[in-house]
This record gives sequence, structure tokens and C-alpha cells, in this order.
Amino acid sequence: MSSASRTTLTLLGLALGAGMALPAHAVEPLDTFSVRVSGYLNRFDTDVRADGNTSRGNEINLKRDLGLDDNKAIAYIGATWRPFDHHEFGIGYYRNDLDNTRQLQRQFEFNDTLYEANAVVRAEYDFKAYELNYVWWAASHENWALGPRLGLVWYSINLGLSVQVDSGGNQVSGSRSNEVSADLPAPTIGGSWRWSPADQWRISADVGYFSANVQDVDADVTFGRAGVEWYPWERFGFSLDYTLSHIDAQATKNNFRGNFDFQDAGVRFGVAYRF
Repeated sequence: MSSASRTTLTLLGLALGAGMALPAHAVEPLDTFSVRVSGYLNRFDTDVRADGNTSRGNEINLKRDLGLDDNKAIAYIGATWRPFDHHEFGIGYYRNDLDNTRQLQRQFEFNDTLYEANAVVRAEYDFKAYELNYVWWAASHENWALGPRLGLVWYSINLGLSVQVDSGGNQVSGSRSNEVSADLPAPTIGGSWRWSPADQWRISADVGYFSANVQDVDADVTFGRAGVEWYPWERFGFSLDYTLSHIDAQATKNNFRGNFDFQDAGVRFGVAYRF
């Protein structure tokens, strides 16, 4: 290769590198405002027991007994706002709806209805989560911040079962159906931490726990999240975090009486805007 060719390739490489290089800038531990839109790859494990008016139901697992296995990414949107230096508010929302038709492997009772082994049942599950939180950043420094956190996740749940074919192999006309729904508040008390170890990068974590009786729901709630953010541009960047929520609730509400043991865990990857 000639000297001129090598010089040309070197100049092209330098020009390409200069074009792709992004100026370094410091990302503060806290934002005044931020919004994130993510794809949530979640895995859930849910046990439900629905008691009827005359009898206690059996505990069923949505995956093992009904074949409701989440294998898709769902959308998540969240935002934070810090109107004052040490006070931050956050909101979030996501929804997951699943359905499946399968032949039951065992007999169980659900909301005063007996579902026999070998019957073909269609299950429909709709799950919504509304998140609210408040953080008082008691310690706020140049590259890290720490403070207590109050959180609330409001779960709206609907589970419907309908028999398509009975245990004797006979088609059920009109499909015999049964449905329960519940709103389960899950408050937590814990802490939040933010750290900017280098330009363009931020690491964060939130934890919480609570055990109380709220609106006829006696629940133990655990929440945790850890994540990393990268901002190659000053305002726009990418986020990756892992979340875990667990609620074990005993409800005595009019539209749902029974037990709901739910664990939701997964990875969120998305884009973020901040200032």
C-alpha cells in the first residue's frame, strides 16, 4: 500500500472517529424531570385462592394449572419530577394481559365452582400496575444522593375461567364462566440511592417493604430495583434495570375473598429523557 493510500485511510479513520465521538458531560445524580419508556421482559409466579360464599377455594398456580406463561415484552412508562431540591415524585404504569385454553390436570374449587380434572378451560388474566412514589433526598452531594422512600403500587387484577369442554368430553354450550377481580394496594417504606461514578453514567437502586391491613387487604409487600443509565447525549440516554415485586395478600373484599401471592420480576430496557 502506498504512503498516500495509508495517509488517506488514516485521515478517513480519524474523520469517522471524530464524527462518532460524543462529548463527555457530567450526569448529575438527580434530575429535575425525567421520563422513561421501556420494554419489560418480566416473569411472574402467581398463586390465587378464591373463596366463595359457601366454601373455601383451592389454591391454584396460574402457570402450572392454567398454562398462563408470560413470554412477551410489555410496555412500561415512568416519570419523575423534583420540584424542590430534596423532594422527588414518581409515577409509573404497565399492563399485562394473558389468555390460554388447556385441559386441566387436577380438580380444584374456585369461587364456589368445581373445575374437574380433564375439563377444557379457557383462562383470561388482565393485570394492571399503577406506581406512585416519593423520595426525600436527605443527603444530596456532587455525585451521589441518598434518602428515604415511600412507594405505592396499586394492582388491578381480573381473572376469568370458562369451561369449554366438561370432564366427560362434552361440549359446554355457552361456556360456563366464573370471574373474580380485585384492587390490591401495595405500599412500601424504604430507601433510594443514586450515584454518578463517571461522565455519562448513573447507577441507582430502590428498596422497600411494608406489612399492613389496607382497605380489607392484609398484605406483606417487598420491592426492589437496581439499574444503570447511560447518557451519550446530554438529554437523551438509555436505561437498564432489574425489578422485583412480591405481594402476599389476604383479601376480604366484596368482589374478591381469598389469597393472592404474586411475584413479578424482570428486566426493563428503554430510552430516557432528562433535564
